[in-house]
Amino acid sequence: MTSNKPHTLPIRIYYEDTDFSGVVYHASYLRFLERGRTELLRDLGVHQSALHGDEHAMAFAVRKMTIDWLKPALMDDLVTVETQIEAIKGASLALAQRIVRGEVVLVTATVLVALVQDGKPARLSQTLREKLGSD
Repeated sequence: MTSNKPHTLPIRIYYEDTDFSGVVYHASYLRFLERGRTELLRDLGVHQSALHGDEHAMAFAVRKMTIDWLKPALMDDLVTVETQIEAIKGASLALAQRIVRGEVVLVTATVLVALVQDGKPARLSQTLREKLGSD
């Protein structure tokens, strides 16, 4: 359905991302994963500010997320967030994400995001489906 090649986003680990010991605080990974999803959409021509900005405001909201923290990232590490669309459904996207340091997998996540409008699920338009790579 989609490209086998994941979108990649390099991220440097800063002091603000870590706890007192220089290890990335677990909640910081959520921000990194969010950035990865946002940049994947942006590279596909889907700008969240445009979805949200008109009178029919829509947004992608995380519906479900499963995360496995496998190894820690450390201050000054350069990690890469890999994001890939696994499935496009009527009102949602299923994504697979990883955070890696070189060849070492640090975090894996499966994410289901739903398109919402006025707090309710909204079907993905044909234009949006085409940008996301759905036939």
